[in-house]
Amino acid sequence: DDVKLSPQQIYADILTRLFHAPAGGGLHLCDIRSGAGELGLKAAGAEDYFGLIYIGDTAAFKKLVEKDPAGIILEEDVIAHSLFERVNRPDSGLHILIGAKKFMEGWNSWRVASMGLLNIGRQEGSQIIQLFGRGVRLRGKALTLKRSASLPGDDHPKHLRLLETLNLFAVRANYMAQFRDYLEREGVEVEPAIELPLFVWANDQFLQRGLVVPRPPEGRDFAAETMLLLRPDPDIHVQVDMSVRVQTLESTRLGLHTAEARAGLGQTIPPESLAWVDWSQAYLDLLTYKARKGLTNLIIRPETLRHILDQVPGSIIADAAVVRPRSFAGRALLQEAVTRVLRRYVDMFYRVQREQWDAQTTVYRTLDANDPNLGFNRGLVREKPTPTYVVKVSRSDQQLLEAVQNLLQKTEQLYKEENGGLPRIHFDRHLYQPLLMEQIERAQMIPPGLKPSEAQFVRDLRAYWDAEKDKSLAGREVFLLRNLSRGQGVGFFEERGFYPDFMLWIVDKTGQRIVFIEPHGMVYAKAYIHDEKARLHERLPELAKEIGARSGRNDVRLDAFIISATPYADLYERYDDGTWDRAKFADKHILFLERAPGYDYMEKLLRDGQ
Repeated sequence: DDVKLSPQQIYADILTRLFHAPAGGGLHLCDIRSGAGELGLKAAGAEDYFGLIYIGDTAAFKKLVEKDPAGIILEEDVIAHSLFERVNRPDSGLHILIGAKKFMEGWNSWRVASMGLLNIGRQEGSQIIQLFGRGVRLRGKALTLKRSASLPGDDHPKHLRLLETLNLFAVRANYMAQFRDYLEREGVEVEPAIELPLFVWANDQFLQRGLVVPRPPEGRDFAAETMLLLRPDPDIHVQVDMSVRVQTLESTRLGLHTAEARAGLGQTIPPESLAWVDWSQAYLDLLTYKARKGLTNLIIRPETLRHILDQVPGSIIADAAVVRPRSFAGRALLQEAVTRVLRRYVDMFYRVQREQWDAQTTVYRTLDANDPNLGFNRGLVREKPTPTYVVKVSRSDQQLLEAVQNLLQKTEQLYKEENGGLPRIHFDRHLYQPLLMEQIERAQMIPPGLKPSEAQFVRDLRAYWDAEKDKSLAGREVFLLRNLSRGQGVGFFEERGFYPDFMLWIVDKTGQRIVFIEPHGMVYAKAYIHDEKARLHERLPELAKEIGARSGRNDVRLDAFIISATPYADLYERYDDGTWDRAKFADKHILFLERAPGYDYMEKLLRDGQ
């Protein structure tokens, strides 16, 4: 985010820094004659090597390369000295080292940041532990061999965490548990982060002001009131992952994290393969799934299953043999793929129908303490049934741990101040306190903390309210509430659900205006005509009338704005047709996080919108 480079600039920078080839080029594999077992890797036209293959039998490996259709060019280098001897030099241009077990013993390097292992460590043994040691070593400040999290002070270089991170990727290597045990013995944190509850204080006085929120009515039952016929919906895109599993262990400031990834390409099931499917079995499997999920109001007809596979866009991340079986035995994987696609589609279809029904039955309900936006993690601590943040902090970050624990004891400071070691915003017009800010490098939060653009919006709103509450905003009150995501927040549904980040009430003697606000970057935004989020404001006036008619009130207006974190100067030429000026953006309810003479987005949001 700090660099602000385009994708093309990032790609060019990778070519230059990593591969020493600004213009790109094919791959050359060079036999280093002065270095036994060394094969250098360089891009066509580049002078420097970016990588080294260090193995025993280079002759056999080169024969395999010659047979490969990838077009790798083989060369000999009789001038260069050993590349392996350069790996540890501070000025080394070698970024990739590939090898077997040849360099496990008697080698040490501070430079290892990522390790990728294939078919290694399937049996226990000391060699694997030696290999792990190549990447676990961390030099640390002044040769302390410690991460910055374990050192005093906060004045560490920005993005240092990335340099202190070891990423381990493995395919078909059964040693993750052994590696975890080894790291624990070496003092690397492997225990999960400490979870601390941070209780939220809701403003009861604000909840007595009669603020309303569009919500489905109480007492209505979607399953009892509707019958759904499963049908193909081209707007639903299904993706199923059946690819090869890859395990990773990542050593970061928050400890050692285990994760899994899948390697494979997106495939579609060709029509000829669908002839291999046992549709009767697929239908019975889907009926069983429906019963298990309790979808009592969903009707499934046998012939619909084939129509869904034919008409609904989707992909299966898997080997080609899964969707194109080569043998009778391969049909089992194809059958499983079809079953998983159909189950996923049923889940998504039912959710979309439920959300659309919610939107069609929505009424204005008085906002109270039971609203889902005020109930996150409620009951997590039995003795205190209030909304609660869960803050996950690394066991090694004693400074942050102590700060959070101190705040738990000093509620006055927690709810009314912004210091104390845990970044947060205090805005007394928000319906609860505190509003935490995200700390990607130090803590994880549930629900997530405010992103920078969201935090800036809250600060700007606070400043504008403080300055104008007795002037241009006299006779009005504002109330702010962070809107959570699916399952808790207020959403709008066309093609997909959209949950704006904030709800802002502007209340005067004539009624209340509810403004849904979404601050985010717009570098990759769709053209306006295709952007459901940007065009939400167009349909809200009519929606407000419909909800008002169902609710028996006409004093509520609905509005929406996108607040662009991308500056106007960086956006206007690339957005839509490239002709939009500030006035057109504002007319389409797209404002910029800018407050200056001649353009103040807060003024346009709060004054011009009245």
